[in-house]
Amino acid sequence: MLERFSLDGKVAIVTGASSGLGVAFARGLAEAGADLVIGARRADRLEETRRLVEETGRRCLAMPTDVAVPEECDALVAAAVAEFGAVDVLINNAGVGTAVPAVRERPEEFRRVVEINLHGTYWMAQACARVMRPGSSIVNVGSILGETTAGLPQAAYSASKAAVAGLTRDLAQQWTARRGIRVNCLEPGFFGSEMTEQYPPGYLEQMLELRVPMKRAGEPSELVAAAVFLASDASSYVTGVTLPVDGGILIT
Repeated sequence: MLERFSLDGKVAIVTGASSGLGVAFARGLAEAGADLVIGARRADRLEETRRLVEETGRRCLAMPTDVAVPEECDALVAAAVAEFGAVDVLINNAGVGTAVPAVRERPEEFRRVVEINLHGTYWMAQACARVMRPGSSIVNVGSILGETTAGLPQAAYSASKAAVAGLTRDLAQQWTARRGIRVNCLEPGFFGSEMTEQYPPGYLEQMLELRVPMKRAGEPSELVAAAVFLASDASSYVTGVTLPVDGGILIT
């Protein structure tokens, strides 16, 4: 049974791999056996992630990438194929968050969030699907804020993450039967990230007490374990689903 969770011999792309959960995804997939191709806008921090991956004994290619630019998504996938010969897994993790009151949010602020969180997710999925073999897996990273609210003004972020869930369902419908590519979505709750570091003082603690039945934030390894499940043959009969990893927020 444990062999079904192995990513030995697989090539995985992780976007947004320069910080936070992206780093955890990259290292976790490497520990599960995959070689990695990692992309993010901050090249200097991307190199640190590459070092962490290579410490596991797996190979890693790092390439600066802005997922909001379709040509850069295509270039990242082309580099993966040139270096490793295939792309088997995509962890579509790149994203940004804002907390701007809706009456004050400027058009360019709203558009930038949507361009990265939604458009970037689509461009990366599209680029990977063109080269993926049957049995491959795409894991889009959404958010529980695509299904609920948490007290901050996050219209752009919430709208973009709700759209990622809808995009996941449609791509699964299109690609699973025709191409043999599974497409699923993870919805994290409260995990340590650059976005949670920007929360007002006391906000996270209040949310954990009032909204999270488990009364704590998630550990990165808990989210990575769910990603490995969706990326591996352990979930070979799972496609088009949105999986919350939220400590129970959505039942409150």
